[in-house]
Amino acid sequence: MATDASATPQPVCDLSQRFVRVLGRRDNGFVEFAFSIGWPELSVELMLPEPAFDAFCAAHRVRHLDD
Repeated sequence: MATDASATPQPVCDLSQRFVRVLGRRDNGFVEFAFSIGWPELSVELMLPEPAFDAFCAAHRVRHLDD
């Protein structure tokens, strides 16, 4: 049975929105963070050295989220 997707309202996802939530900073200089596109509630956890993290945030023009 086929369903008509246009009949069900779909949530809006703005793929231009990028979010970062810092989860922790390690003694070895790595930053643990959650990165998401569109919805801040759906994210992946990543870890980068601090200089790479700063470059990542600048390249993706992220919005930093605070808890």
